[in-house]
Formats: sequence, C-alpha cells, structure tokens
Amino acid sequence: MVADLKQNAYGKHVSNLGGLIAYDIGKHLHIPAFVVDPVVVDELEPVARISGLPELPRKSIFHALNQKAVARMAADEMQTKYENTNFIVVHMGFGITIGAHQKGSVIDVNNGLNGEGPFSTTRAGSLPVGDLMNWCLSKGYGINEISEQLFFRSGLRAYLDTDDIEIVETKIEHGDQYAKLIYEAMAYQISKEIGAVSVALCGQVDAIVLTGMLAHQKRLTSFISRRVEWIADTLVYPGEYVMPALAAGALRILKGEEIAKHYKRIREEQYGD
Repeated sequence: MVADLKQNAYGKHVSNLGGLIAYDIGKHLHIPAFVVDPVVVDELEPVARISGLPELPRKSIFHALNQKAVARMAADEMQTKYENTNFIVVHMGFGITIGAHQKGSVIDVNNGLNGEGPFSTTRAGSLPVGDLMNWCLSKGYGINEISEQLFFRSGLRAYLDTDDIEIVETKIEHGDQYAKLIYEAMAYQISKEIGAVSVALCGQVDAIVLTGMLAHQKRLTSFISRRVEWIADTLVYPGEYVMPALAAGALRILKGEEIAKHYKRIREEQYGD
C-alpha cells in the first residue's frame, strides 16, 4: 500500500498522504494503523464497470469516507443499520460524487476525480466527447493544460468568474439572472445524476442524502429536493464528517464490530510480487 500511495498508482490526490502518515506514526509507536473508506473503495457491480470502450473501464473514485459516514448517520436516524438500507448519497464539494449505496456497498458511483457526473464549482463534469476532442486540438493543449482547465477552471468558475458559492448566491439575490441560470444548471445536473443512480437501485431507495460543503446552501438543496422528491425523501447533512468517520472506523475494528480487510494490490504487473 505504501508503495502504491507513493507512486500515485490509483490517482494523484492529497488523500494519498493519509496512509503514509498513519503508517509512519504506527510504525514508530508499534501500534496498528488503519485506512478507513479511502477514495478508491471499489464495490462496483460488474455491469457498472463497463464504459463503452474496453480500454477505459469505469473506476470507483469518490468521496467514500464522507459518503459512508453520512449514510451511517442517516441509518441511525431511521433507527436501522447502514447494511439494511438503500441510499443515494450526494457529496457536493469542489467535486461532486453521487453513489448508489445498496445494503452497505456502493454498487455504482460517478468518478468525480476524473470528470464524470455534474459540473461543480471548479470542475467541468461530463462533456460532449466529440466537442471536447475538437476543443483540445484547437487549443493545442497538453495533458497538464487540459487537466488544469477541466478540473480547476471550469464549472461555476468558468461561467461566473468565481468558485465562491457565497458570491454566486449574492449575485442571484441581487437579481443576476445569468448567475441564477448557471447555479440552477448545476443543481439540475446533480438531480439528473440522482435519477440515473436510482436505476442502479431499481427504484428501491430509502432516502437521498445530501452532504458536503455545498449542502449548507438551502437554495441548492431545495432545488434538488424538489426535483427528486418522487424518488425518496431527502436528508441533509451539511459539511464533512471525515475526522469523526476515521476515528469511528478504527473503533469498529478495535471493538470487534468489523474485521479489518487486507490490502490487495491489483497492479502486480507494475511492481512485481
């Protein structure tokens, strides 16, 4: 795991540092270290991996830690267990991921890191492939320039010159109709993705759970709730619960409530046995 994290084997992300830091602390103190619900948790059903091009299978990369944390909170609120429920969980931050949680496993989810799904404050989300190809060729961009544009300079930032959601809200309150259109377009795309994910659960959805920093915005959550209320009731847990979720995950292992899984590398061809 340490080797894979150091070499960004499954993607370059700041969360890769977590496992390295935990391993280093645990090694020096001679205590166990655990990784809890990392971004590459992979519980996808086989059918969800098919993309349309064999060389590019769909990958499970999402806000697993916070998604599973709020799913457990929602289950507690409903006086049941996470493993007994079907939830659609929507994490809305700089990236937006929407997962189908079926009886404790995320069987389908958009890859928010690499651009699937709705656009966000800075990310472009899913785009028309042909137009994207022509755009890249016309700009003469390399991979770094393309990544910078699609992941950090798109979404609300590209349309409205800001990725500050409070500024966008203020524009709307002052009557800016264009800002209102773009803001609602983001909410519309999130709602569409919720509808798509409901198919993965065959429509058997106990609740739709909204979380992440954007879940603080009542205008946004209300717009989404109105669009998807025919699927299930909406529960809102604003912000992120990652630190308590890390502690809770380790405690479940130490208390014997769960059994720790062993890391299994699936890229042996790169590193040897």
